[in-house]
Amino acid sequence: MDFAEVLRRRRMVRSYDARPVEGAVLERVLAAALRAPSAGNSQGRDLLVLRASADRDAFWELTTRGRPGPAGAWLAGMRTAPVLVLLLADPGAYAERYALPDKPGPDRDAASWEVPWPEVDTGMSALLVLLAAVDEGLGACLFGVPSAARDALRERFAVPAGRRFVAAVAVGHPAPGEASRPSRPHRRTLADSAHDGAFGAPWAG
Repeated sequence: MDFAEVLRRRRMVRSYDARPVEGAVLERVLAAALRAPSAGNSQGRDLLVLRASADRDAFWELTTRGRPGPAGAWLAGMRTAPVLVLLLADPGAYAERYALPDKPGPDRDAASWEVPWPEVDTGMSALLVLLAAVDEGLGACLFGVPSAARDALRERFAVPAGRRFVAAVAVGHPAPGEASRPSRPHRRTLADSAHDGAFGAPWAG
């Protein structure tokens, strides 16, 4: 699929049909995540892939436990996704990489970074999962992992203490008639997002 068409079609899909995702297709989607850039080529990200129904059910049970109010249509639709990809950042990989002799300078101590590059880089991997899913004719939805559930998720899925939950992506075939529900009335344009040469200077095109 043409890249411009992938970008045009990219949206959050919140309901899926019963078809499983073919193994080879899923591998290509996951492999795309590994092409994301990373500071110092640290590559400090892991993908926890939940395909078995028992694992997906455990994820939803742990992340919605104690949630106030009814589950609602969002959760009902999201639970139909046949694949969940949890994206984990590994700050330790960055600390090790920037302690090496070829990384001198003021940014050598990763603990002092103002920008959390492990999470930024892992977020870019998540975006590539979203785009690769579209390219494969699938749908996907990025969502957060509740902080209150993270300890339980670590225990259930043997996630090391040094990994940080950045996001989760649901992947599958969109349900018939599934439509995006944007939270904003319109998508911001270059005219109100891009600053030409200085902040506040209108984009000249």
